[in-house]
This record gives sequence, structure tokens and C-alpha cells, in this order.
Amino acid sequence: MTEAAELPPAPDKAREVFGDRFDDAVRYAELLADAGVQRGLIGPREVPRLWERHLLNCAVLSEVVPEGVTVCDVGSGAGLPGIPLALVRDDLKITLLEPLLRRTNFLTEVVELLGLDHVTVVRGRAEEVLGKLQPVHVVTARAVAPLDRLAAWGIPLLRPYGEMLALKGDTAEEELKAAGTALSKLGAESTSILHVGEGVVDPLSTVVRVEVGESPGGVRFAAKRAKAARAGRVRRRR
Repeated sequence: MTEAAELPPAPDKAREVFGDRFDDAVRYAELLADAGVQRGLIGPREVPRLWERHLLNCAVLSEVVPEGVTVCDVGSGAGLPGIPLALVRDDLKITLLEPLLRRTNFLTEVVELLGLDHVTVVRGRAEEVLGKLQPVHVVTARAVAPLDRLAAWGIPLLRPYGEMLALKGDTAEEELKAAGTALSKLGAESTSILHVGEGVVDPLSTVVRVEVGESPGGVRFAAKRAKAARAGRVRRRR
């Protein structure tokens, strides 16, 4: 039996959550269960729980993303949470940021196949695109790295007074406490733990929210951004 054949039917909640994009969500789940497994983007054991653990778990992040903002999904991997978020929120402008070629190839194929015109795929590491990508309102991430390391990558990509929304598990409180000093140095002004997906997922999805002030990433990254911006202006003049 192929991995694709083991994908369970979409639960009723998926039709409610994805609405007009339900068929696209099903196609994405099929791609994850087939090409996603073959290319090593997800493990074969994840296929039976793709809907509850992955697609719906990520889609409910939309509950805490403001309307009409720009989003960068750092370390997007197989497109989680970026693609489920894009399927339920066509008001967002989303960048899927991923350093590995085989993953960006997959993401590009999915975006084109599903007609996600409001999604852009960018290959690179967060520290490499600093100053090249326009700062965003929201950075998202899921299962990328411990919070302190993730914040060092993601927060500098934010515009002033933006926020990072990181999907975390049972260790969210511990990670947040351990990352306190690092977050302060990166310009974080407030942090909170949110639980989303009431009536959709069980257990609820846990989100760590980090809100920044006027200098995302702190003084060091402000200088780095300014240097990159100057270099970009020089290149454009040539």
C-alpha cells in the first residue's frame, strides 16, 4: 500500500475551516502524503495524522493573525504553517522562506498547482535575506528551532511593532522562560502564550506570541539592516 493510500478522509471540521479552498486543502494533503514522503519532507508515520496534527493545527493560527498583513513563514519546510494559513486567508501576503532546494522546489510546485497568487517562495536562510526582503508585519514558524534561536532568525525580519507567532508544543512555557533574556536583547516588548483552535483541534494549538517595539532585532540588527539597505541602493544605481 502506498503512503498516499493511507491518508485518511478529511474530517468534517476541515470543510468548515478551509471553506471554498477545501478541495485545495485535500490536494495539498495528498501531495504531502505522496511527494512529501517520497522527498523526505515529512515522515511516513505522519500520513495518518496529517489533517489533525498538521493541516488543521496550522490553519487555526489564522485566528491570531491580523487582517491584510504581510507574513514570512521562516523555515517553511513542507509549507507548514504557511500553506494552510494561505488557504484560509487570501487577504495575507505570505512569503515561504526555506533554505533547502528540494523543499523550495516542492513549495513552488504546490503554490503553482493550488493557484496561491498571494504566496511567494524564497530560498534562503533568515540571516541571508535580512535587508533583501521587505520587513513584514508577522513572522510565523513551526518546529524550526528552540525559541531563543528562532527569535534570533525571525525577529530581525519584522517591521517595527510587528510580531512573531511560533507554533509550539508542551514546552512552550519553558522555552519562553528560558528565552527571556535573548528576547529582550532582540527588542521584544511583550510575550504571551495563546491557545487556538477551539472546536477544531484537540489538543488546542499552542502559539507563542512575541511582540516587538521600534527596533526589531535590537541595535545590532538595525545597523545590519541599514547597511544592507544602503548596499541595495548602490546596486540599483549601477
